Amino acid sequence: MDRLTSMAVFIKAVDLGSFAAAADALDLSGPMVGKHVRFLEERLGVRLITRTTRRQSLTEFGRTYYERCLAVLAEADAADALAADQLSEPRGKLRVTMPVHFGRRCVAPVLLELAQRYPALELDLSFNDRFTDLAEDDYDLAIRTGSLEDKAGVIARRIARQSMIVCASPSYLDRRGQPRQIEDLSRHDAIIYRRSGSIRPWLFPRDDQPPAEVRPANRLRLDDLDAIADAAAAGMGLAWLPYWLVHERIQAGSLVQLLPNQPAFLYDAYALWLKTPHLPLKVRLAIDALAAALPKLMT
Repeated sequence: MDRLTSMAVFIKAVDLGSFAAAADALDLSGPMVGKHVRFLEERLGVRLITRTTRRQSLTEFGRTYYERCLAVLAEADAADALAADQLSEPRGKLRVTMPVHFGRRCVAPVLLELAQRYPALELDLSFNDRFTDLAEDDYDLAIRTGSLEDKAGVIARRIARQSMIVCASPSYLDRRGQPRQIEDLSRHDAIIYRRSGSIRPWLFPRDDQPPAEVRPANRLRLDDLDAIADAAAAGMGLAWLPYWLVHERIQAGSLVQLLPNQPAFLYDAYALWLKTPHLPLKVRLAIDALAAALPKLMT
């Protein structure tokens, strides 16, 4: 007899509480249900179900084996679904939450291109810097940057590394001079990114040590990265920003990249999703597309 089929019959008999009910549900005879269960018991050498004329009950080992059978059949179904995915196209609604600027400038174009390629795919995109509970808010995917907290039941995959650079306008540098090393930053004005009331330090890698943290003097504190880049281009001070955000301004000459010999801190971006036996095709394709496209946008 086929072991997976016998496991499925055993599960149905446990779920429905009797061999007769399982037989009706599976369109089998009562003796055939019993035969499948006996096949498993004989193969294992252990009794799974104790039966009397009035009732049946799982043995202690039977309860453990039942849980394992559920997991085995779920994995088998997931494997079959993978094969089915290869023959189908992604369809239905894909709900994604992402940070405002990174999402709008980097993530959304990739997902929109995916939607153009697959007409049956729907997109429901949310641009929000707050952390979202995937299960509670019913999102398929969350894009987040920076360090992540360990959370049970959530899978994370790094999809990009953002190079963080210090920059300023030529007019500011003419007026205040150019910092040559990290220690010089404390003598300059800075435009700081502030979110949820907290001010994050500027980080600079060091060999075999935690990153150096710098909190330069500041009188401008903004929670919008584009506004920070605009203020820096207007000569208001130094800014620590992702290169992808300011590279066009640097090429145009409105901003200058500083500390060129200092390695850039890499700010990681992740895709997060709920752990599941079978990741839907639409989610898997979105993650793969982001992991392939985003690193090219970071340089």
